[in-house]
Amino acid sequence: MQLRDYQKECIETINSLSPGAYLVQMATGLGKTVTFTNIPRKGRMLIVSHREELVKQPLKYLKCTAEIEMSGNIANNTGEVISASVQSLVRRLNKYKPNDFDVIVCDEAHHAAADTYKKIFSYFNPRLLLGFTATPNRADNARLNDVFSQIIFKRDLKWGIDNGYLCNIMCKRVYIGYNLSKVHIRAGDYAPGELDKAMSGTADAIAQAYKEHANGATLIFAASVNHANDIASKINGAVVVTGTTANRDKIIGDFTTKRIPCIVNCMVFTEGTDMPLVETVIIARPTQSDSLYTQMVGRGLRLYPGKQKLTLIDCVGVTGKASLCTAPSLLGIDLQHIPPHKLETLEGDLFDLPSKATLIADCPESWIKNIQIVDLWARQQKYCTHNINFYQMPDGRLTVSLPNRQKITIPCQDELGMVEFMGKEMDMQSAIDEVYKILQSDYPNSRYIWDLNAVKKWGKYPASDKQLNIIKKKCKGVDTNGLTKMKAMQILHRVLD
Repeated sequence: MQLRDYQKECIETINSLSPGAYLVQMATGLGKTVTFTNIPRKGRMLIVSHREELVKQPLKYLKCTAEIEMSGNIANNTGEVISASVQSLVRRLNKYKPNDFDVIVCDEAHHAAADTYKKIFSYFNPRLLLGFTATPNRADNARLNDVFSQIIFKRDLKWGIDNGYLCNIMCKRVYIGYNLSKVHIRAGDYAPGELDKAMSGTADAIAQAYKEHANGATLIFAASVNHANDIASKINGAVVVTGTTANRDKIIGDFTTKRIPCIVNCMVFTEGTDMPLVETVIIARPTQSDSLYTQMVGRGLRLYPGKQKLTLIDCVGVTGKASLCTAPSLLGIDLQHIPPHKLETLEGDLFDLPSKATLIADCPESWIKNIQIVDLWARQQKYCTHNINFYQMPDGRLTVSLPNRQKITIPCQDELGMVEFMGKEMDMQSAIDEVYKILQSDYPNSRYIWDLNAVKKWGKYPASDKQLNIIKKKCKGVDTNGLTKMKAMQILHRVLD
């Protein structure tokens, strides 16, 4: 396979590294597997992945002896490359020696913070430990700085689209009536059996979304085999593909030549499948997994003659406390900041969504909720915010509003917990500390730092008439019923600065 220029650049960067542990960020569809299977090495390579498809995928690109260490596949430990599942390898470490591998590659490296991965990495002594991930940022609690020391290469989704390697995305939201509030979470995603029941009865709405919004060759991701069959029965010419379907290559060929208008699949085309033409992707399989969501969308990012852009249709519903991945998730946009009744406006060109989300989030309803969001974020990250009145925006930025519409902004941290602030690269805690110093120096005794003892005393009481009158005047249409003094202060901090 002919490597692309950016893949060659990535490999050249890796070749120049001194021994250590490093991270590579490369968007879904840009060819992470092709890249790391072509890394020159001075000895053997170990590839660690968390799913069966990812374990098997590298073998397509390797030009050397390779073995699989996974479940019933027991490697002889003689191949030049061992591709292993983390679940099996962590139980079979004693068959390997600590110095067996020159290079270790961790695919989907955002999982590397888990104890099982750390046990594997601490056992071996490779020259290079390389993590590959497509995750856009780490606003959550999955920092990887205790595994990797530096991000050495970045090519994100926007870069891939802007440079003509991936097609643009038009995003649509369609509400189809399901409710996930009672579906449990197992292994970081919705429990399959419960998800199947929750999605029962949605086939008609999904078929209607296909008829009204799909363009050209359409790939639908269903929640189960039953769900897939139900959906396909409502769409003329649709074909179901499951794990037991034979002649998949012929089906994909007929789909690419448009003899089949629509394929409905259940967890078959998430990874490792070459589908030349997909013009519309319909996500009718709700997920909390960023990696699974990006893999599903990734089936439609490939360029094809005559294809203008991918139409991405999110079939969304009621999720309770759950965090449902939708199109903004591709750019690291967190929808917990968005009032539920305003989510329907988050559609259109993919790269218009961040600004739309920011505008929606910058409203009184979100300001009230934000203090809880920032507090939860800080506790998960084990950061000290010095009680600064931060607002966290949907893309992970932390902002403090100052007089005359000025702001101090800390950008979202990367996978290693690092940010660019005041012209320097530093860890997030250091950036927060710097903001605290600025506020103490330039705004002494200011309201930009919460007095939590005072808040506990008066914050729970009803907002004063003076507070309510200002809010009604400055924020027309805002529901002031039930506002506490603290919630009112949250709003006034924004509207008066």
